[in-house]
Amino acid sequence: MHNTPFSATAMADRVDPPFHAALARRFASLSPAAGLLAASDWALHLAASPGKCMDLARLAMHQSGELAEYARERMTAGADQQARLGVQPAVEDRRFRAPEWQQWPFNYLHQSFLFKQQWWAAATHGVQGVEKHHENMVAFAARQWLDMFSPGNQLATNPVVLQRTLQQGGANLLRGALNAADDLQRLAADQGPAGVEDFVVGRDVGITPGKVVLKNRLMELIQYTPTTATVHPEPILIVPAWIMKYYILDLSPHNSLIRYLVDQGYTVFCLSWKNPGYEDRDLGMDDYLELGFHAALDAVTTIVPGQKVHATGYCLGGTMLAIAAAAMARDGDERLASLSTFTAQTDFSEPGELGLFVDESQLSLLEAQMAQTGYLKASQMAGAFQMLRSYDMLWSRLVNEYLLGERAPMNDLMAWNADATRMPARMHSQYLRRLFLNDDLSEGRYPVDGKPVSLSNLTLPMFMVGTLTDHVAPWRSVFKLHQMSPAEITFALTSGGHNAGIVNPPGNPRRRYQLLTRPAGGSYVAPDEWLETAPQTQGSWWPAWLQWLQARSGTPVKPPRMGAGAYQPVGDAPGTYVLEK
Repeated sequence: MHNTPFSATAMADRVDPPFHAALARRFASLSPAAGLLAASDWALHLAASPGKCMDLARLAMHQSGELAEYARERMTAGADQQARLGVQPAVEDRRFRAPEWQQWPFNYLHQSFLFKQQWWAAATHGVQGVEKHHENMVAFAARQWLDMFSPGNQLATNPVVLQRTLQQGGANLLRGALNAADDLQRLAADQGPAGVEDFVVGRDVGITPGKVVLKNRLMELIQYTPTTATVHPEPILIVPAWIMKYYILDLSPHNSLIRYLVDQGYTVFCLSWKNPGYEDRDLGMDDYLELGFHAALDAVTTIVPGQKVHATGYCLGGTMLAIAAAAMARDGDERLASLSTFTAQTDFSEPGELGLFVDESQLSLLEAQMAQTGYLKASQMAGAFQMLRSYDMLWSRLVNEYLLGERAPMNDLMAWNADATRMPARMHSQYLRRLFLNDDLSEGRYPVDGKPVSLSNLTLPMFMVGTLTDHVAPWRSVFKLHQMSPAEITFALTSGGHNAGIVNPPGNPRRRYQLLTRPAGGSYVAPDEWLETAPQTQGSWWPAWLQWLQARSGTPVKPPRMGAGAYQPVGDAPGTYVLEK
């Protein structure tokens, strides 16, 4: 007889985690169970909906008739005669805009594809009984498969590629093959895409002069050298997201937000997060708050004593900043003068298509994989973002580089995007569960120092930026802070996406933004109503934010020293953490 107590989970604890980690590696960190559950939910409810099936059958028959009529019109029409389109592509769909797509039979091919897209959109939506998350997953998967087989992605069915091949005698395909070989070689050598070598951090990008005045195991704090004889007394502290390298806000001199602020007479500090390794696996949100934001704020208020701070957060850095500010308000800490957030969500009940990758099945698989590595690789996050904008970030690039043989020149923002970071296992699991999955922050359950924080405690004046085509933090989701905080909120909605909308220097006439201020305690305005009433301005939102900051800043004074007290300079900007691969 054995005296060892029986454990009902002994094998589960030993066998399941490595098995789940292997599944995650095999399926690119996507849960096959989640996909099967979504497909089964949709298929079973569709099978139990005879009316919906009949509607889809009628739609297919109608589309077949429309497509046949379109083909007949095109075959009998003159070369210069425009035929009506059976289905119009979406405004943002650029795949078939080239005039070559209006020639027979390519016009028939793109119309056939758009009809299929229309049918699958109808088939995957509006099936009674299907859970909303499953409906979104099935619709997303259908779009991915359709996009993969778009006629624009194939050599034989893309008239632009065929014409280029005839004109150049196949030279474009040869260049494309060389481009593909170069990409494969770079991938095998774990190198960045072609051209990133022209954007070296500290030499070409991230070159605004400054000093590292604080370094701990999690971050470096950079204080930037003043360029004006006097500065506003209130410093600016920038908190970037831990999933990105900070120098997106300090790219080239012409589009550096940090340089812009320094040149306008502000003392600017910015956190640069460490690129974590296996030894950092147990770092969590509390560590990022204490070793990150609070350590930086202590340093800033020591170097610039007696002044409140304009706190600014980008993406998840803005989310963390909102958490920290709510905790400070709860505890009576009044060191902040204002709060500015860029594309930062605080309510995750409707996070956009990124929510497709966040459910219990997906997280359990991801956590098992991170338990082995200690972190989440940047490439795993990049894959999810690519799928959200598969045409812009994948298929159009493959067509241009491999079929047309044209490499788009690398720019600073693209090089930054390729210089991604890792995320500690504990931190990544915590924010996915607490924020995305459970929505603890907006529900008043998010704990800081053992006590929950409430966004209703935020009464600082706030400046918020959303971007019109953001697939990571949809602007309507960002806007929801209006419902939770009684503070004065100035909201700016700018053209562009999650990154390009923020890296938006003055001087670009194609940029535009809308801006409106809700006074403290003012009535709630729904996003669509806001969109109709907020005045529109051409150009960059940066000067509007600068004017907002200036209205909440004091009379300029002599610049502070570079470092003070225990916070003496330990190196030059951009520091060393940003260089870690």
